[in-house]
Amino acid sequence: MQIDVFTLFPEWFSWMASARHLANATASDGLRMGLHSYRDHTTLSGGQVDDAPYGGGPGMVLRVDVVAAALEGVYGMDAQAVRDERAVVVLSPRGRTFTDAVARELVAGPPLTLLCGRYEGFDERVHTLLASDVISLGPYVLAGGEIPAMAIIDACARRIPGALGNAASLDAESFGAELGGRTEHPHYTRPADFRGHGVPDVLVSGDHGKVARWREEHLGPPDA
Repeated sequence: MQIDVFTLFPEWFSWMASARHLANATASDGLRMGLHSYRDHTTLSGGQVDDAPYGGGPGMVLRVDVVAAALEGVYGMDAQAVRDERAVVVLSPRGRTFTDAVARELVAGPPLTLLCGRYEGFDERVHTLLASDVISLGPYVLAGGEIPAMAIIDACARRIPGALGNAASLDAESFGAELGGRTEHPHYTRPADFRGHGVPDVLVSGDHGKVARWREEHLGPPDA
């Protein structure tokens, strides 16, 4: 899987190289990730990337010409043609909600380009001319698209062969096929008693049939 992130803060992603499943996915050549700064490609003086919105109002808006220049500088083609070869995703609260199903879709799809906004977001022409999709983590506002980008990379990388020690765990986890898309049952481990609070008797009964039924009964709701 190829993922490129366009951001004002590429250094923020440096921690991801040490995350075990991401390192495994990279080592197996299943994941190739590029980090690109808008400022490295802007043609404006002083590294400018934003401007005041037409019509007035607070905040600044990332310019479409700057985003286009960054795409063209990295991919060597017209910015509007990039989305013909890659999934170009704007990260914005206006987008469709990111779910496990969306993660599976992205992993199975074309190479991925994530556009991280800042300030008041992007000039609308980034949405209409350069992007092919808009994704949100949920109905709330963050300072920028970097955290959503990290969440998407993390969720997608887990599905790359070689990323996890046991690939079967993908099916036996929340939203997986083995659980019918539902969330996992509660888990318990040692100590058996913690300040007077124990674990369900069935889990220490040794009756695997009862344990399986208990776990089935305690599955959570499915991915919406």
